[in-house]
Amino acid sequence: MDLDAYSAAHRDDWDRLAALGKKRAFTGGEADELIERYQAGATQLSAIKTQAGSTAEGDRLSILLSTARLRFTGAGVNVLSQIPRFFVVQLPAALYRLRWLTLAVAVVTAVVAGLYAWWTLGDQQVLANFGSDEQLKQLVNHDFVDYYSSNPAASFTGQVWTNNAWIAAQCIAFGIVGLYVPVIILQNAQNIGVTGAVMFAYGKGDVFFLYIAPHGLLELTSIFVAAAAGIRIFWAWIAPGHRTRGQALAEDGRALFAVAIGLVLSLLASGLIEGFVTPAPWPWPVKIGIGVLALAGFLTYMLVLGRRAVRSGATGDLDAFEAGARRIVAG
Repeated sequence: MDLDAYSAAHRDDWDRLAALGKKRAFTGGEADELIERYQAGATQLSAIKTQAGSTAEGDRLSILLSTARLRFTGAGVNVLSQIPRFFVVQLPAALYRLRWLTLAVAVVTAVVAGLYAWWTLGDQQVLANFGSDEQLKQLVNHDFVDYYSSNPAASFTGQVWTNNAWIAAQCIAFGIVGLYVPVIILQNAQNIGVTGAVMFAYGKGDVFFLYIAPHGLLELTSIFVAAAAGIRIFWAWIAPGHRTRGQALAEDGRALFAVAIGLVLSLLASGLIEGFVTPAPWPWPVKIGIGVLALAGFLTYMLVLGRRAVRSGATGDLDAFEAGARRIVAG
């Protein structure tokens, strides 16, 4: 190939491709011309690389083709510009759609925890299975309270935050298997019920609720939401409705990934309360009030802002362009 002659023969075509690639708006004819010249340019670039290898002319044509491709394929929205939409529309909409499942998980947890507590308190032999009298007194009088101040507040906050965020992420990630989330819910309820029963059995029921309430209101609600998200993914696979199973899993999975990000933030807030507020020497009404305000803020965001977002048509999923095609269609 005579590269100079080949380049001279197609220079006008490449200049026109460059001019079209710089345009921001196209008429119908210009759009068709852009695609035609792009296809021709791609063929010419292939010929240059095959016959002459890496050349300056080939590199210039490659840049022109890349620029042209952006004109008819588009580019993703800037990530920074998506942040406000994520927190104002996408995340609250995804949370709002989980409201009834979240309530169901909370009710099941409360009922199971109550049954475990009733069973434990009603039979001394059951209570004895959890430790000797000396061990249980150590738990009630020292370990339960000392747990919240056993480490510096900052490191303790990081520890409980990562642990709870990991549990929430597992609920969402492994929800599709079906059994994982119920097991987590039952284990959590059992721990709450048994611990509460031991505290009540030794006359420290008030201490149990006082130390759980400040951070537990938001923390447990966040775990309930994570469990609801996992169940939602499993149900999308079992009963996809008018969608195919692949579509249902993709749409709900993308929406619930947003939930996972939101829960990382809510669990950070509960971790800060657990690390800095729960063990603080403040009046209990103040500490519990902080927990109530944190929960009220979360529920307002989930139910009020979420309801508004859903009414505007949001589902928590990406928009149609960012989500891509729903199915493969032969051209």
